[in-house]
Amino acid sequence: MWIRELGDSALLLHLEPQPGADRFDPVVNARVVGIAGALRRDRIAGVRDVVSTFRSVAVFFDPLAADVEAVAAALERHANGPSQGEPPGTYVELPVVYGGDAGPDLAEVAAFARCTPDVVVARHAARTYRVFMLGFLPGFPYMAAVDDSIAAPRRATPRLRVPAGSVGIAGRQTGVYSRESPGGWQIIGRTTQQLFDPDRDRPALLAPGDQVRFVPTRAQPSGVPGFNGTAARPEGVRLKADTAGDRRTCFITVLHPGLLTTIQDSGRWGHQHLGVPVSGPMDWLAHRRANALVGNTPDAATLEATMVGPELRFESRARIAITGADFQPTVDGGAVPMHAVVECRMGSVLRWGRRRLGARAYVAFDGGIIVAPVLGSRSTDVLSGLGGIEGRALRAGDRMAIGAPGADGVAGAAVQAGEAGHDSHAGVGVRLRIMPGPQLDMLGAQVLDALQRGRFTVSPQSDRMGYRLAGEKPVLSGATGEMISDATVMGGLQVPPSGHPILLMADRQTTGGYPQAAVVITADLPLAAQLAPGDCVEFALCSRAEAIAALRTQEGRFVARR
Repeated sequence: MWIRELGDSALLLHLEPQPGADRFDPVVNARVVGIAGALRRDRIAGVRDVVSTFRSVAVFFDPLAADVEAVAAALERHANGPSQGEPPGTYVELPVVYGGDAGPDLAEVAAFARCTPDVVVARHAARTYRVFMLGFLPGFPYMAAVDDSIAAPRRATPRLRVPAGSVGIAGRQTGVYSRESPGGWQIIGRTTQQLFDPDRDRPALLAPGDQVRFVPTRAQPSGVPGFNGTAARPEGVRLKADTAGDRRTCFITVLHPGLLTTIQDSGRWGHQHLGVPVSGPMDWLAHRRANALVGNTPDAATLEATMVGPELRFESRARIAITGADFQPTVDGGAVPMHAVVECRMGSVLRWGRRRLGARAYVAFDGGIIVAPVLGSRSTDVLSGLGGIEGRALRAGDRMAIGAPGADGVAGAAVQAGEAGHDSHAGVGVRLRIMPGPQLDMLGAQVLDALQRGRFTVSPQSDRMGYRLAGEKPVLSGATGEMISDATVMGGLQVPPSGHPILLMADRQTTGGYPQAAVVITADLPLAAQLAPGDCVEFALCSRAEAIAALRTQEGRFVARR
């Protein structure tokens, strides 16, 4: 057993299987599920999320509000105390259509197993599988263990599109895709059961500890609806206010959506154990400052614009503030100052020029953006299809509702207008402070040295999930051994077999199979958020005490400007 820091905002408890035990040890998994449940019942101040995986428990907390020693003590107490006992699992039968269009890889798995497709189906359906954890996608169950004879490895080339409900095999694991997404598992069938629905009392159909049996059926799957129940419409969407008929509500029309513009609030905390990413703003500091300028609460929803800003028409008078990256905004052709309150008249149009510095700008509206919360948050997670407008980025023709001025704020809450106010413009290069990661021992101390000595470039294959970083040479050479999936954190630096790091960001998957060699400290995440493809980044090691001191200094500067 060990407890390690997962950056400055999480702790990770890891339990080792007994000598000779199966890699997928149900006894160890039952322990971590029980410990996670006990920690949730503890309701420790400042704790945001508790996540159980195959063998570990991750506790996420606000680094300025939680007592890390108390969190560590609770982890140790529950790990060393009497077995907590996991909640009684539910037995679930999932009807599956095997083969054909529903299972395009069934023949390939049969070739691997040197048997007929019918035998693969019989062997897959003969076992009852334990749900070990949820991850990858909201409600996606990792189940084990598949019969060794049909335990085909992942596809060499992942598919760009795997339909919702697809039943797959990856080695000795089996799982069900809860929504359409890219994926590399061998797809042998499909179920019509909806694995995840945020509107249900229990959003995820399955939970760790459940027992699942796949039942072959001949009925053809008619498709699994998306999280919003209907297919996304190509035309723009008119959003109704939460308070229908409220005459104080203002509206904004999207004339051009920009490159990637999404609605974000402070994030979807409390649901990572269901496989639901936190999302929220990439640059939490710019988001917070924009809201403060117009007098909103920190959790009010803003627009996050990436690289190119959206063109917006105000259908009524509004007050806005723009922070973060400088894309040279204008209103009705006149330059708009950054980090200041701007009055927009009915019919005014917000446009943008060329990007000067940074990658993400934030637009806050006095009163906030009014969209229905999904699992307690308005944040958009495009891959999961949650939040915002139908779980997607803005489109031309969308009509957003914003609250009346002062509806979401407190009088006198605005920060001092006119200040530069934002030190997170990355420019073409930045140094990020890191703490050692929880799986560094898998990689060796030389990887941490290589991260500190190297200079890395942000690849064009980067997005809100994470940045692929290219250095002069890989930070790792040689195999590290296979890692069982574990919890991830925003700012985590994963090292895949290629040796080129991946910096995990706001829409990261809740679990991952690559070791995290280091974690960027919370105070420097706004710097990371403003990196664009082609920008350079360096890393410098720091202690937890230094990380918290940096965050307190940052908080002090923010409060002083109010």
